[in-house]
Amino acid sequence: MTSADSVRQAVSAVTDPELRRPIGDLDMVRGVSVEGTTAQVAIVLTIVGCPAAQRIEQDVRDAAASVAGIDDVQVDVGVMTPEERRALTEKLRDGRPARQMPFGPDSLTRVILVSSGKGGVGKSTVTANLAVALAARGLRVGLIDADVHGFSIPGLLGIEPGTQPTRIDDLMLPPVAHDVKTISIGMFLRDGEQVVAWRGPMLHRTVQQFLTDVFFGDLDVLLVDMPPGTGDIAISIGQILPHAEVLVVTTPQPAAADVAIRSGLVARRTGQKVIGVVENMAALALPDGTTLDLFGSGGGAEVAAALEVPLLASIPLSPALRVGGDAGMPVVLAEPQDSAAQAITALADAVAGQGRGLAGRSLPFAPR
Repeated sequence: MTSADSVRQAVSAVTDPELRRPIGDLDMVRGVSVEGTTAQVAIVLTIVGCPAAQRIEQDVRDAAASVAGIDDVQVDVGVMTPEERRALTEKLRDGRPARQMPFGPDSLTRVILVSSGKGGVGKSTVTANLAVALAARGLRVGLIDADVHGFSIPGLLGIEPGTQPTRIDDLMLPPVAHDVKTISIGMFLRDGEQVVAWRGPMLHRTVQQFLTDVFFGDLDVLLVDMPPGTGDIAISIGQILPHAEVLVVTTPQPAAADVAIRSGLVARRTGQKVIGVVENMAALALPDGTTLDLFGSGGGAEVAAALEVPLLASIPLSPALRVGGDAGMPVVLAEPQDSAAQAITALADAVAGQGRGLAGRSLPFAPR
């Protein structure tokens, strides 16, 4: 193998951080040549102003420099032509029509809705940390913030204000945080705009666009952070994703548990499957070894018994969990030994271990 071939092989294996595929497979490597110990590499980006441009260029430089005998690397960065972008989007869709919802009943992606009967139970914090914990297991994870009126996922994952999806023609590429592809209405608000005052039709259209226009690629799991209650969005998602699985989040408090049970029952009416209950804000461990049941006890078990599903996790109150949420650094990464982090990691193990049966679904291949 010549030096140029070695450099091309190394550079082609560099992964586009947004598309999560090797740039060689995406036809982004234009040319490679070697003169002495200097490698010259030409690549093209998908669009002008690509937010991942610096990272891709640096990764290409590092990959070329890793080849034996290469001491200097020169990288020429260009941009795809409109025709090349169209060819790329066709390749990414893999034959699927534009604006088609890819998470239907025959999809191999598990769609898991994280719901709660009432607000303030820490549902979004649980969702964000669960997504990161699943990604840390090596799963390909997407996250939709469907809590349009009370969106908080970007902040919990540390996505900088003003970050928007990258657009390649009619494809929207969601920002990636902690290996989780994430979309939220908060990414589309204009500077200074903090409030979303929409009613049913607009909410339905927003959720539908998140599911059809955002290109998540191949996912193992798609988590949806649901708004509290059983309003317009819950009804819309029930219609669009009747095959989805549901995690119900509650606190130990009986008042929260009663409402959480209703949330699970409504999900079942649309055909969705409740796979378990998560009890958040459980007893706080005090320095003297005792515990404080700040929100009472038994709510999670009550909801699980009423819905006849397992109680998958009881997550204790934790200052580290709160600090991580405020800082945009999920506690499962920031302080993995924290009691809340360990409970969420165990929850991720339980969710991933359930799997999803293939019975009754058509698979995208045929025997020879």
